[in-house]
This record gives sequence, structure tokens and C-alpha cells, in this order.
Amino acid sequence: MRIGILGTGVLARALAEGWARAGHEVVVGGRSAERADKLAEAVGRGVTAAGPRTAAAGRDAVLLAVDWDGAEEMLAAAGADEGALAGTVLIDPTNAVEHGVGVLLTGDGSMAARIAARAPGADVVKAFHLFPATEWTRGAERGDAAPVTVVICGDAPAALDTVGTLVRDVGARPAVLGGLDRARQLEEAAGFVIGLVFAGHDPNSAVPHVPSR
Repeated sequence: MRIGILGTGVLARALAEGWARAGHEVVVGGRSAERADKLAEAVGRGVTAAGPRTAAAGRDAVLLAVDWDGAEEMLAAAGADEGALAGTVLIDPTNAVEHGVGVLLTGDGSMAARIAARAPGADVVKAFHLFPATEWTRGAERGDAAPVTVVICGDAPAALDTVGTLVRDVGARPAVLGGLDRARQLEEAAGFVIGLVFAGHDPNSAVPHVPSR
């Protein structure tokens, strides 16, 4: 696939590495051209850098890999408010939560819904918001370990299929929760995990093990 990544932080680098390793064409765009160039050079594997609008144009999927409070600015830089991402799979991994507490900062709605409103016509899929970026750089180090599950939600079946493929390409399993109206539930789950971690508890111990059917 032709993948655009908007952002130059740790998640952008991790998934750029993973997807490039899987053979995808990856273009990174950021507010800083210098940081985008450095990220592309560091990853290698044919990854290139461009401005946000170019990085997002004509892609099979675009990852919005920025902090939640910078999402609207980055979308505007990519031309999303002008319809530049219409028909594009737009992956939202943001967590709009209070640092160290985990309380959502989006009122009654979800961050995914906010992003969809700022990117008319885009097929928004919530994904990759729960695991640390290091999960996607492990590659062959996983060995025989069971793959982690990336829960995703979105309204367009084709977009969910695309993101499911990208999830598998970094060694994980996709699990569709439902439509984008379930995104807040996923975002609350991230807040739940973050809150427990900062309080000194293991989130795994707070979730019952229920065998899958």
C-alpha cells in the first residue's frame, strides 16, 4: 500500500518501520520538515519525507500520529478541512486523556468523532491507541509469542479491512468492535489502562481472563 504518516514522534517512527519492513511505501510528513527528513533517514527502507499535504495525498491509508491536541492543526495542514482526505482511510491512534490520570478530555463525544468532523469524507478508523510504540518495533523478537490484539472500529467495511491488513503487517491481530460510535468506548479503555498504570497497578490483573468462543 501507499501509506502517509502525519507526525514525526515515536509512534510515527515505529509504524513507519513496521510497515516499511512489510513492503509498503511510506511517506512521512510533519510540521517540521527537518524532523520529517531525519525520521525518514533513520528508518530507511525507502521511507521518504514530504510536507503534510503531499504525505496525505493519494494514499491508501493515512496515520494521524500526533498528540490529540495537535490533531486539528495537522489535519488542516494536510488539507483535510478542504476535503483532501475524502475517500481516504484515516487511522486515529490518539488518546485525549489527562496525563497520569486517564480521564477523557473530549466531553461527551470521542476524539475519533472530532477527527471525522475535521476530515469530511475520510473513512476514520480508531486503531493503534492502546499499546506503546515499542510494540511495533519488536518484529522478529516476538518469536513464538502470541500476537497482541488491536481492537479497531469504523463505519466503512473496506477501511476496516485495510486497517486490519496493516495491523497484521506489524505482527498483531485485528478485532473489529463495531462502528465509529464505539470509539469512545475504546478511548475510555485507554484511560482505564493509563489510570491504573500511573496508580501503580497492573492493568492485566484487573481484567478477567475469559476464554474466547
